[in-house]
Amino acid sequence: MKIINRKAKFLYYFIDYYIAGIQLFGTEVKSIKQNKVSLEDSFCQIKNGELYSLNMYIAEYKFGNYYNHDTKRTRKLLLNKKELKKINKKLINPGLTIIPIELFISSTNYIKMKIVLAKGKKKYDKREILRKKEFIREVKY
Repeated sequence: MKIINRKAKFLYYFIDYYIAGIQLFGTEVKSIKQNKVSLEDSFCQIKNGELYSLNMYIAEYKFGNYYNHDTKRTRKLLLNKKELKKINKKLINPGLTIIPIELFISSTNYIKMKIVLAKGKKKYDKREILRKKEFIREVKY
């Protein structure tokens, strides 16, 4: 099971990759295993020396009753202090942000998130990518 943020590759240049664990409630885990997750508008932020994922949508679990979770709550990401310091040093540069691009279940049955230190693309870069894709399609046929 993998949930991928396909839009991120079009909108950003990827610089560094990191794999982080996530603090989740039980009903969130069950919803993720049913693929009811969206990473489209989500991003990450460092607050008080800890990394948090904001705006990630996890649908409510159908059989959750009153134990259900808030769909867009902030979730803590689990990284080593060394990795957090490394990310924090690089975030000093203007225009860099942290984007979650993939959610997956590891071999030890933990849910992990692949995050990327990224820089936003300009409009002309995006147009150039679309032109190249169109050209490749025309050449194929």
